[in-house]
Amino acid sequence: MTTTMTMTMTPEPAAAPARPARIALVGDRSPHVRAHQRVPALLQALRDRHALAAEAYWIATPDAEPPGAVAEFDAVWLLPGSPYRSEAGALAAVRTAREQGIPFLGTCGGFQHALLEYARTVCGLTSARHAENDPDGDSSAVLIAPLTCSLVGHEGRLRTAPGSLAERLLGSRETVERFHCAYGPVPGLLPQLEAAGMRFTGHDPDGAVRVAELPGHPFWLATLFQPELAGDGSVPHPYVRALAEAAVTRAAQANSGKESRFDEESPAWPVHSRHTGEKIRTSLL
Repeated sequence: MTTTMTMTMTPEPAAAPARPARIALVGDRSPHVRAHQRVPALLQALRDRHALAAEAYWIATPDAEPPGAVAEFDAVWLLPGSPYRSEAGALAAVRTAREQGIPFLGTCGGFQHALLEYARTVCGLTSARHAENDPDGDSSAVLIAPLTCSLVGHEGRLRTAPGSLAERLLGSRETVERFHCAYGPVPGLLPQLEAAGMRFTGHDPDGAVRVAELPGHPFWLATLFQPELAGDGSVPHPYVRALAEAAVTRAAQANSGKESRFDEESPAWPVHSRHTGEKIRTSLL
């Protein structure tokens, strides 16, 4: 008598789906800020043209104040729209991204507050201030002041530093960019930021600082101009694309359990990630 034994194979549990990249859009969203209105189309263009899909969430500046509020994101974009409802929240978002190696882009007001955070936290210039937020404070401590000539609605020529991240992403030493700001950095305190490691890599024809970056950080870039306003919004500015690439790469490394190992000297910079994963909807905006 022959007995046939049937073995039942227990299927292995399905692997958890890869986590998509998540970008924190820090700012106080307003229908009156043109840059804010450009963001959804830019994210759509990143997905359609470059296969760079990410979930994006608006984080109001008061909501960015608690410790770790943006720590779980793969990138932080501090958008225009100052004065922010919470200076503390804007600065907290910058600090989290800087200290935890989270890709960061600060544009217009984001640039101004990125410099302010570095001055206060890294350089110890605790009294450094933004004149728009604190118009009646100590004039000797002003880091961000009204521009002699407002750049609201203007285009301006910039020159980038050789070998800088700003230059490599553009692929050019010179560019014309669009501004919409009335405040910018004053020269007096900037040497202390440079001495502490910040690099100013984009200047206007008169030598005024317009771009800053942090060598050694996975991706940290701040621009006084607004890359959101480049062209008609159908082709993302190289700086916006690079932020998305850095976010996707960070998410892929988190999914694989690997730590980020790029630096500004890497021949692969900027990273063109192959880990695009599922194309995520942008309707969360």
